[in-house]
Amino acid sequence: MVGFKNRYMIVEVYLDPNRDLAGHDPIIITQFNVSKGIKDSILVNFGECGLASSRGSFQVKYVNPITKLCIIRASREEYQKVWSAITMVRSVGNCPVLFNLLDLSGSIKACRNAALKYDELKFEQYKLVVGACLVIDAIQHMQNCLDKIKVLEH
Repeated sequence: MVGFKNRYMIVEVYLDPNRDLAGHDPIIITQFNVSKGIKDSILVNFGECGLASSRGSFQVKYVNPITKLCIIRASREEYQKVWSAITMVRSVGNCPVLFNLLDLSGSIKACRNAALKYDELKFEQYKLVVGACLVIDAIQHMQNCLDKIKVLEH
């Protein structure tokens, strides 16, 4: 018997740099927000039939709100539809965003290894930007996120 084949996408979320954060509530990237944005994009661009066919294995497996890195699972037959819908997402919540696909893999193990590498690099960049203002809570939260990646399974 053949197992169900999935594709795993590592996606980076870019928040709009021109957005005035002082005047608005800061957006927190969560699994729910990202999933809703992608599903809405699939519905708009591919209709109800496209949404129904892609929802079978579609899942946002991991989101890191510090580094804005996400892991998204889709079936092998539908991943191109999900990928194209991801590129057409223009906002999450009320915040304008862009998605950048960093890696596409066929196994969770390869995805996990790539995500660990990207997340560690992005956190090093984050530490350089924040500098001395880095709080212990952010380091602890980042360690929790890295631990979540290490235990990811189907």
